[in-house]
Amino acid sequence: MNERVTSTKITEFLDVQGVPYTLLHHQSPAISIEDAAQQRGISPHQMVKTILLRDMDNNYTLACVPGNMQADPKKVRAILNCRRMTCVELSDVPSITGYAPGTVAPLLLPSKMNIFFDSRFRELDSITISSGSNMAGIAMETTHLIALCEPIFADITR
Repeated sequence: MNERVTSTKITEFLDVQGVPYTLLHHQSPAISIEDAAQQRGISPHQMVKTILLRDMDNNYTLACVPGNMQADPKKVRAILNCRRMTCVELSDVPSITGYAPGTVAPLLLPSKMNIFFDSRFRELDSITISSGSNMAGIAMETTHLIALCEPIFADITR
C-alpha cells in the first residue's frame, strides 16, 4: 500500500513563502505525464514537464514545457548561443537537480541554472508541477510559480 504524500520539501517551501497551492494525490506512482494528468484530474497541457539539458561546458538548463509537448534542445541552444545542447542522462538527474527523474520541479534546485518556460504557460491561470514525489502533484497559480523561479520565456517546443 502506498502512503499518501502530505508534505515534501516543495510544499514546505511554498508554505514558508505563503504561496497557496493544492496537493493533487495519486493513487499509484505516476509512470508517465498522461498517467499523472489522469490521476490529478487535469489535462496534460496544464502540467509543467521539465527536461534537464547540458551544454558542452557542463552548464545546465531546465526546459519547462507543457506536458503534452516536447522540449526542443536546438531552440534552447540557439537562445543561449551555445554550440551543442543535449538531454542529461536520467541517471545523472538526481545529483544535478536533487530530484528523481519524473519528479523534477523548477524550484529548490541545488545549483543556479537557467530555467526556460515555454511561452504557452503565460496563457494558463493555473498549472501543476511535481511535488518532488511521484505520488502527488501541486496545482498553483501560474503567476506564483513565475515569481518564484523567474524563468526565461521563449518558444522552446518542437
